[in-house]
Amino acid sequence: MKKKSVFYCYKTLYNKFRPLLFLTLGTMSFSVSTAQTIIPLYKEVPNSKPDSNYKEKADTGKDGVIRISKVSIPEIAIFKAPNPRKKSAAVVICPGGGYSILAYNLEGTEVAKILNSWGITAIVLKYRLPDDAIMKNKSIGPLQDAQRALQYVRAHADELNINPEKVGIMGFSAGGHLASTASTHFEKSYIENPKNISLRPDFSILGYPVISMTDSLAHMGSRENLLGKNPSKELIKEFSNELQVTKNTPPTFLVLADDDNGVNPENSIKYYEALLKSHVPVEMHIFQNGGHGFGTHLLDGKDNWMDLLKVWMEHNGF
Repeated sequence: MKKKSVFYCYKTLYNKFRPLLFLTLGTMSFSVSTAQTIIPLYKEVPNSKPDSNYKEKADTGKDGVIRISKVSIPEIAIFKAPNPRKKSAAVVICPGGGYSILAYNLEGTEVAKILNSWGITAIVLKYRLPDDAIMKNKSIGPLQDAQRALQYVRAHADELNINPEKVGIMGFSAGGHLASTASTHFEKSYIENPKNISLRPDFSILGYPVISMTDSLAHMGSRENLLGKNPSKELIKEFSNELQVTKNTPPTFLVLADDDNGVNPENSIKYYEALLKSHVPVEMHIFQNGGHGFGTHLLDGKDNWMDLLKVWMEHNGF
């Protein structure tokens, strides 16, 4: 029987007790590696209800994906760009998971490491998953956390050595819905913002995103988790982001697969069409095969679509 390494044992213990660790540390931050710093988003979490039995959980599947559930204390993991001489762009990353879990490494930390290699500061957002047990209004909980992450990054731009005018947002699947919501609902602040820091992302990157909450297009699991079983027509319209695009929606990069059987590709297509109609710069890549939830690689890791993203970001000066 193969012995497990000391690092493996440490990592297992760390993952098991990590939620308790952050509860103990409160608003303190600390470095878990030379590249990554974990920071709680709030001193007091807004729109929250106390529940002593609500405990964050992290499971690693046979596929190697770390799935985090029951998030009640949102935080960001900051991967600073390696070049200290140049103020970098920054990207807030929203992992997906149907608004029920977060695919934290597949659609979070692994993405951050690639962006880091390009000289971009990456911020992985562990946002609250909508739940009536811990939220007064669960439909706005994740959006509050996305806005707070954007606010935090811009407020600490000098400390993070980033350009506050090059702060984007990126999301996958339901995280793509969150990213597109932040990209279309920024004119209203869902958090306290006394310094009027801009909550508008400068650009959006959406991977196989949930966009619409309409009956014909919605990923019903995401819709029910975010809006409830019987949402009103007004609530459905408000969070159907293809209906919320304006000329001020940020430039957008979309990537998805034609054979996605998890989220209808029409979600991305409708958003693309709305952006075109509003004369917002947009680029979309639809691959023939790839399914849903492919992360940074398609076709068994042979194709990295993020190479296309890098070209797009360079072309647009991000």
